[in-house]
Amino acid sequence: MTPRYLSNFSFYQLLQKYPDTFAAAACAILIFLGWLSLHLGWIGLALLIFPIGYVIGGYESTKDGLTTLFKERELDVDLLMIVAALGAAILGLWQQDYYLIIDGGVLILIFAVSGALETIAMERTERNISSLMATAPNTAIVIDEERQQEIAITKLQIGDLVLVRPGELIPVDGIIIEGWTNVNQASITGESIPVDKQVGDEVFAGTLNGNGALKVKVARPPENSLIQRVIRLVEKAQTEAPPSQQFIERFERSYARVIVLVGLLLAILPPFLLSWDWETTIYRALIFLVVASPCALMAAIMPTLLSGIARGARAGILFKNGGQLEKIGKIKAIAFDKTGTLTTGKLEVAEIVSVVGEKSDRVLKLAAALESHSEHPIGKAITQAALQKNFQLQNASQVQAKTGLGIVGEVGGKTVKVGKAAFIRQEMSHLNPEFLRINKRLEKQGKTVVWVVEAEKVIGSIAVADTIRLEAVASIQELKEMGIEQIVLLTGDNQVTANSVAESLGIEMVHAELLPEDKLTVIRQLQRKYQNVAMVGDGINDAPALAMATVGIAMGGAGNDVALETADVILMSDRLEKISQAISLGRRANRIIKQNITFALSFILLLLIANFTGNINMPLGVIGHEGSTVLVTISGLRLLLGSKITTQI
Repeated sequence: MTPRYLSNFSFYQLLQKYPDTFAAAACAILIFLGWLSLHLGWIGLALLIFPIGYVIGGYESTKDGLTTLFKERELDVDLLMIVAALGAAILGLWQQDYYLIIDGGVLILIFAVSGALETIAMERTERNISSLMATAPNTAIVIDEERQQEIAITKLQIGDLVLVRPGELIPVDGIIIEGWTNVNQASITGESIPVDKQVGDEVFAGTLNGNGALKVKVARPPENSLIQRVIRLVEKAQTEAPPSQQFIERFERSYARVIVLVGLLLAILPPFLLSWDWETTIYRALIFLVVASPCALMAAIMPTLLSGIARGARAGILFKNGGQLEKIGKIKAIAFDKTGTLTTGKLEVAEIVSVVGEKSDRVLKLAAALESHSEHPIGKAITQAALQKNFQLQNASQVQAKTGLGIVGEVGGKTVKVGKAAFIRQEMSHLNPEFLRINKRLEKQGKTVVWVVEAEKVIGSIAVADTIRLEAVASIQELKEMGIEQIVLLTGDNQVTANSVAESLGIEMVHAELLPEDKLTVIRQLQRKYQNVAMVGDGINDAPALAMATVGIAMGGAGNDVALETADVILMSDRLEKISQAISLGRRANRIIKQNITFALSFILLLLIANFTGNINMPLGVIGHEGSTVLVTISGLRLLLGSKITTQI
């Protein structure tokens, strides 16, 4: 428990927050005072000060090293550093060369400073990620029988009505039932431009309401809101080591054993083989333990990947772990689901065709008069098209839906039918051949055609289609320019529709009429040829393929919960151009990792050569070793620089 008389002191709070920094600072002061005491001839005082500095600066490293040794039966870098420092101190006492104690102290000091600097450098990454947690308010204003009551978010239930005032953070995932506004969804999607929202639109917890008051119906429990799922996934990503990091950690343990064995041999053999004196031999062996330790190599990967995760989250690209950031940079082929991924997943009126003597607006008005009574997606698309043109919907009576065929009713005293060709085939027998040809062309393009009949006479037809996303064409072209070798369209839809969409997007390979297990088979085939394959989808039927792919990418807004849980990467804004940005980010992360590993190994080799040629002492060896570690860590943080990810990275 924190003492009451200390709890109000900001210094004590800083000490709790940055113990590594204060330990390094205290160690630096004590090592300096020990050196000053030696310089003044106060050897007794120096021998009292140095052990305190050793303990304060080396406590954490000793604890970590001994824990690894006794619990995991492994040697690690921390223990090697402490052994080297204590060896230098013991050698100094034995030879009464007390300045060797300073060398050991400098080793512990620089090791402590390095740890503090790494902590501070990595804190920026942590801040970028943990800032997500501050984006959702803790309370909400609930409207109950015209009363307003502020309650904790955790007490909200599905169906509750929540009031969101202008300028407030939206507290829940829900549906707008009253009001109009624009919402800044940057915390969720990475897009800084506010999005217009009206009745029926979905809003997300943690997004910022604009200038309109809203009544929102809670659609998800607060703990399952999109922002909470994002937070959980990011927290998980921070704790999972990617494959490359796991390899480096395994390598470190074997490497540490080799270093200890070689260090022992260097401490014994040179006097017999090279005629070195024992003091020089042991001193060089201790320096060897320092400069050969793979600290920089250990820091070559995780800072880079954590920075990439934070950078992606800032742009609305959520990586579930660092391994997926690595893998996405190696992708050679991408398979796309069609509906809801390359297309909007919402039917819209694509074209209206009228017979000679009729106007297309009248065809739409009559169809909308009936379809406004329907819940069918085609009916909703027709009604929405009429409303977008500001048409006043006509009254319809005796409306009846004919399941699987269409709808019939009376408008203006005349019988009106809207439906498939099979529903109104008799009225189609005497139609103009050109009119029929146009409709046949629309059907070949994969559009659904419904016919409109008034008083047993066809007056026109309406083609409805799932529209291609606005950014889809440019996104596919961008992926090709980046060098993606194969782009594939996968869909359970019919071949005609699939071919039409693929042709519009410039995709050559199409697999249609697929069941979920069929998509899985295609992914396996692609992996045999290209090894690293990404799958982009949004539905339950995409989940097996998302799981099988090297990297599964889900559309965060439109995606089903199962797809979101299965995928490795989530595009929070449903923007397809984010895929090329994610690949660019992965490629840059891989380049930085390779640069860091090359630099770390080269520097270790350089220090080893300098040690055996006698051109380096303990402090210089420590500075070179720890300096390279800090440089590699800072290099990994380069991914955080800049505000925009581009495909030119």
